[in-house]
Parts: sequence; C-alpha cells; structure tokens
Amino acid sequence: MKKTLTLGLAIATGATPFALQAQQTETQETLVVVGSRTPTQISQIPGAVWIVEQQELQQQIEGGADFKTALGRLVPGLDLAPQGRTNYGQNLRGRSVQVLIDGVSLNGSRGLSRQFDSIDPFNIERVEVLSGASSLYGGGATGGIINIVTRHGESGAPRGRSEAGVTTGFNRSDDRDFRLAQSVSAGNDRVQGYLGVAYQDNGRHFDGAGEEIFPDIAQTDLQDNRSIDILGNLGVDLAANQRLDITAQLYRSGFEGERGVYFPNLDAASPDLNDAEIRDGYRSDRDPTTDRRLLNLQYHHGDLLGQDFYLQAFHREEDANFQAFPYPDPHWSAPNAYEFRASQQNTRLSGLKALFDAELGESLSLRYGLDLDRENFDANQMIFSQGATDASGGLVQSAARVEPRYPGYEIDTTSAFAQGDWQLTEALQLSAGLRHQRMDVAVDDFRGIPGGENDYDATLFNASALYDFGNGHQSWLRYSQGFELPDPAKYYGKSASVSVAENPLSAIETDQIELGWRYQGGDWMAQAAAYYSWSDRAVENDTDLSVVVVDQDKRDYGLEGAVTRYFDHGLEAGGTLHLTRSEQRSAAGEWEKRDARYASVSAATAFVGWSDFQRSARLQANHAFDLEDDADRRIDGFTTLDLTLGQRTDLGRFSLGVQNLLDEQYSTVWGQRAAMFYSPYYGPEYLYDYQGRGRTYTLTWSLEY
Repeated sequence: MKKTLTLGLAIATGATPFALQAQQTETQETLVVVGSRTPTQISQIPGAVWIVEQQELQQQIEGGADFKTALGRLVPGLDLAPQGRTNYGQNLRGRSVQVLIDGVSLNGSRGLSRQFDSIDPFNIERVEVLSGASSLYGGGATGGIINIVTRHGESGAPRGRSEAGVTTGFNRSDDRDFRLAQSVSAGNDRVQGYLGVAYQDNGRHFDGAGEEIFPDIAQTDLQDNRSIDILGNLGVDLAANQRLDITAQLYRSGFEGERGVYFPNLDAASPDLNDAEIRDGYRSDRDPTTDRRLLNLQYHHGDLLGQDFYLQAFHREEDANFQAFPYPDPHWSAPNAYEFRASQQNTRLSGLKALFDAELGESLSLRYGLDLDRENFDANQMIFSQGATDASGGLVQSAARVEPRYPGYEIDTTSAFAQGDWQLTEALQLSAGLRHQRMDVAVDDFRGIPGGENDYDATLFNASALYDFGNGHQSWLRYSQGFELPDPAKYYGKSASVSVAENPLSAIETDQIELGWRYQGGDWMAQAAAYYSWSDRAVENDTDLSVVVVDQDKRDYGLEGAVTRYFDHGLEAGGTLHLTRSEQRSAAGEWEKRDARYASVSAATAFVGWSDFQRSARLQANHAFDLEDDADRRIDGFTTLDLTLGQRTDLGRFSLGVQNLLDEQYSTVWGQRAAMFYSPYYGPEYLYDYQGRGRTYTLTWSLEY
C-alpha cells in the first residue's frame, strides 16, 4: 500500500515552502505565509518554497547540529553554515537572505550577520523558506526569505515537553556541551498559551586532529558560550472571526569562559601577532554577546469590509558585543603596535504592517497594504589599556575608554504594495505585484564629520505564471525583484568627503528569472528550480572593511533541487543539490568569477533513513565544492558524514548523534574567507582560519506528556 504524502507549504509573511519530508496523514496542504504574507497553500505559490518541519529540524539538532547548520543541510540553495556565531556568507542563491521570526525581520541596515543567533530550535514550530529575489518584506531579500515560525499554545489540558542533551568529542574534560529545555502549553476554546525555556552551555571545541580550535576573534564563535531563550505567546479568539496573538521573547547568548588567545610578542620591541596560543586566564570588560528582545502583536479580522484583514505591530531590540580585536595603530611610537578594541552595536526596530486580502470574484484575488517602520542604530567601541594588554599577552583586557564606533542613524520607512492572482483556467494561474518603498535617513555627526539627512526609494515588480498539470506535477515561470542597501554605518563617517547630503544611499536592485518544477505523488517528492539573477552594482569592502559600492554588473545563476524517494518498510533516501556561479563584470567589460570572499559555494547533501515509528536511523553526507576566483583566491571544499539513531521508550525518546563521523579535518568556509578579509592587514592568516569541529557524539533525551 502506497503512502499518502502531505505537501508542506510555508507561508509566513511572504513565501511558500515545499515540504522536505512526507508524513503518513490525510492529504492536506499546510498553510504558509512566506510566499504571499497570508496563509496560502504551497500549490498556489509560483516559486520554490521549502518548509522544514519541527520533526526534521529536531532530528538534525539531536544529531549535534546547531540551527543554522541544520538549515544549511536541509534547504537547497542555502549555503552550508559557518559554524561560529556569524552567518556571514550563508547566502541563498548566492545573495543575501532576509530572516524573520513570525514575520518580524531580524535583518538591519547594519549588516551584523547574526540573524540565526536569535532563537533556540526548541521554540521553533517550523521554518518557511522562499528562494529567490523578493520585496515582500522590504530590503535584504535579494536571495530569498527565511521565516521562523514559533511554537504556540494548544487547546486542552496542560501539556509539557522536556529535553536534555550532551555533546562531546572526548578530547578533554571541557570538551562538552549541555542542553536543557522545558515548555508548557494549555488553553481552552478561546484562549491558548505557550511558554518555552531553552538553555545551552557550550564548552571548548576541537578539530579533526584533536587540536583545540582557535577562537574566531573577528566575528566571535560559540565556544564557552551560554545561551538562554525564553519565549511565550498568548492567543485569544476575540470573536467568531477575530483573533489576537501576542508573542514575547528574551534571548541572550554570550561568552562566559576563561580561555583566550595569548600573544607572546605584544611587549616586544617590534610587536607582532605570531606564535599565538590558547591559554587560561582570559578576562575582559567586554565579552562577545548577543542580546535580543522581541514583542510581536498580530491581529486578524476575517470579515472587515468584506475582506480578510491582518494587522501586525512589533518592536525588536538587539545589542551585539564583539571580542577584543587587535587593530594596527600607526600613532604609537613602536613599529607594528596593536591597539585592542571591542565594539557594541545596538539596533532598535519598531513597525506596523496592515494588509487586506480581497476576493474580487471566483478567479481573481487582491492583496494590498501598507508597512511602516523605524530603525535606530548606535555603536561604540571599548578601547583597552595598552599596559594591561601587553603585559598579559592579550589575556587581560581592561577598559581604558569608550568612543563612538560608527555614526548613529535613524531610518523611517514607508511602503505600499499590491499583489494580484488570476486563476485564468483550472490549470493556469497568473500573478503580478508591485511594491514601492521610501526610506528617510538621518545620520548623526561622527568624530567631527558632519551628519545629515537624505532619502531614497525603490519600486519593485514581480510577475509569474503557475501551471498545474493535474497529475502531481506543477511548473512555474517567475520574474521578481528585490533590493539591498549599503550599510550606512560603514558607508558614512569614514571621510568628510563622503557627505550625507551629497552622497545619498540608493537601493541596489536585483532582477531574477526563475523556471521551476515540483512533483508530489506515489513514492516520490521532488522540487527543482533554475535561476538567473543580475544587478548593475555590487557592495564590497575596502582593506579597512568599510563599505564601498562598485558600479559593476553582477550576476548569479544556478540550479537548486531536492528529491526524496520513499520505499517500503519505512526506508527513504534522497538529497539536495545547489550548483551556483557568481560573476562580476570587470572594468574591461569581461565577465569574471566573483571574489571568493563574497561568492557562494556550491553544495550537495545525500541521505538514507529508516523508521518504524519506534526506532529510527539516518546517515547523511554533506559536501561543499571547491571554489576559485580569477585572482586565484580559493576556498577548499570538504565532505562530512553524520549519523543519527533514535529509540522511543516508555521513559521518552533517546537519540544518539555522531557529527563528522570520519573525523574530517577541514577549514570552514567562513574561516577561509576570514583569512582573506583580515590577513595580512590585521595579522597572520592562522588567526582567522576558523577550523571545523571534529567528530562529536550527542546523546539526547526528550519527553512529551
């Protein structure tokens, strides 16, 4: 007897995903919002949508992966994860991705690349991913949208979930990570509530050769890191067709260890950063930390002026601290002197979104609305005492003074949009939409450089056709636009010649064409899309890592896909593939491979799994391809294997995961990129070449009751 497959769709504020796993349930499509900002079936979305259900996300976490690593392995088109705190370079289809929690953007105009250091997987219900350029939620989605849908309360008697886990590579006593989580859910027909608390305590990490991994001093990592995620929500049915959902979250992730990098030559006549090692005794007046606070209110009226009405109000605060970092200081008398500094960068985002969804007839629908938001940013840097730093080899970082780090700014954004769908025939659906966004920017004075005000706007269009063959096959052709913004904090304030009034920022628009296909039927589930994206400008970095906009054409093209085959007796096999190439037009007018510091790396995964609903097993291979640009900068690929075993008992579910089963020694993609960015200007290459973790074992227990 063949399985009935459930087609999962993710629709959370603007995209639709395609389920990566089948379930033995009645045929029913999960509603997602990531493709259209209203609950929509995936079969009605003309684009590549991927949905990661809680069960498959949990399987990756039980195997020992962190959140961004799990997504990189499950979502085609999304780069494999960097492993540290940063998700820099984890692009979608070679371009930037916008990350949301329940429709609230975690991106900011200041590109901090910590969007996944924001929530514990324990509090996630599913993840919806829309591949490709999109303007549904504003800027930053030139590669796509990832919407994290949180857990909510359910009607009925109180229900609980408990989880505990430990991860170790057995290299040393401090080679261990602990994990504890607890939730409770309860409600009645009118009111439902949820509260979840998750705690993670990491130790030291070791590479495939058994060597302690050097800390990521550039963007910080998650060694000796403690995180706690407290998330609660309350849902209230106000009337037969009105509902209010309130979600609040407190998240903190920060370093709390005593291991740090010791530089033996800081007090030498000619200081340098060579021969560094990891030692005990580290302490600093500012440690790497991510603090987030989120409040989100969502209201739905099912019949306001004969239409569905959605209203969302939100406020997000984020404080990001960095690690003491050695900057070359030409003002000191000694040659090659270094000044250690650590920045704190603070973002506040508040907004209001209103949307109407109208049925204009049996075959025509229209969604339209207005978005308003205000973003505030400020940053400072703590400069550490030269005497204390040099005397301790960098292990003791004592504050000497605090100065501004980047110019502060405020951005007010107003956006109007409309999106229409026309069911031309039973098989053919046509869609088109338009979004206009205006941004008013006010930049503060910075170190004697005057600030100022300017404004800019972006108008973006999309059009698509979706054809349903009626036999499980669907195909679509889609044209869409998205945009990104140069980072105001790193664009202004570096020189008085770059005045705010005379150098307004402008949206860098990305155009994309996509041809896709998906299939659900029998024992197969598959989806694939070929894409071509282009823009007439690109954002790059100077030697000092400040932002520059280059007037050179940029393009990305490739193929993403996933397939799963279901066999008898609970056996399944499948994989994902993303082949991509990034190019930039040179001054001579020739297309060249894009700089390896920015270009995405092609990747593939393959797995075989088995389950009888009491026991389960999954063997998974993950492969990053080599990448080399026309300047001979190279990223070396790697392959890792992971194994996860599970057993249900009367006392709960037990699982054993083995990450990097063959104990492969490799440099992460981020580590290789960081060496290109920071060396030799900021020190020798080995300081920044962040290594991948070696073989680890994860034992997890979970219980629902």
